[in-house]
Amino acid sequence: MKTVINLVLAACVIALIYICYGSIMGPIHFDEERKLREKAIIARLIDIRKAQQEYRSMHQGAYTDNFDSLITFVKTAKLPFIMKVGTLTDDQLNSGMTEKKAMELINKAKKTGNWKDVEKEGLQNFRRDTMWVAVMDTIFEKGFNPDSLPYVPYGNGAKFQMQSRRDTLDTGMPLNLFQANVDYDVYLKGINEQELNNLKDVQSKLGKYCGLKVGDIEQPNNNAGNWE
Repeated sequence: MKTVINLVLAACVIALIYICYGSIMGPIHFDEERKLREKAIIARLIDIRKAQQEYRSMHQGAYTDNFDSLITFVKTAKLPFIMKVGTLTDDQLNSGMTEKKAMELINKAKKTGNWKDVEKEGLQNFRRDTMWVAVMDTIFEKGFNPDSLPYVPYGNGAKFQMQSRRDTLDTGMPLNLFQANVDYDVYLKGINEQELNNLKDVQSKLGKYCGLKVGDIEQPNNNAGNWE
């Protein structure tokens, strides 16, 4: 009988140790896994922001809410790059010379073959040439795959939600906004349901979004991420 009691007590002690270990390590494991996953997701959201900002520069200030359009843009678009040679001297600037005026004189000379005015203004070594560089080679690292943009890391094939807004303020100024986001439930599901619920409860009470997002569809925020 004593042996049975000892075995029961030993089992209870082991169970208690297991429960205590789980209560301590559960939150720690959840936080570690959350940080790992969010690091990859934040990197992807930053890539989306980069692509959207360049897209906007080529589309009259408007963003897109369509990943297919954004991916096509990244794969095919080229951005202007101004190669500068020479600078205007203080004397040239004081006399009213600007880069625009200088290039008008140079372009005129190229067409007519008469370089007298260019020489007179001392612009022989002044150049501003526009080169077109592929978006892929400009804002992303070598080997980047644009087709990965919509997909949430650790999301089991889930895609980011993306919205854009084109509006006009009361002042008549244009308002262009975009937002890309993903809920906690998409990428933290299955790690520890209690810790996930605790996290969502805290965020909700603070009035914060339960997930990660970049940009804001409701108000301008300079396309900041909610982790920044």
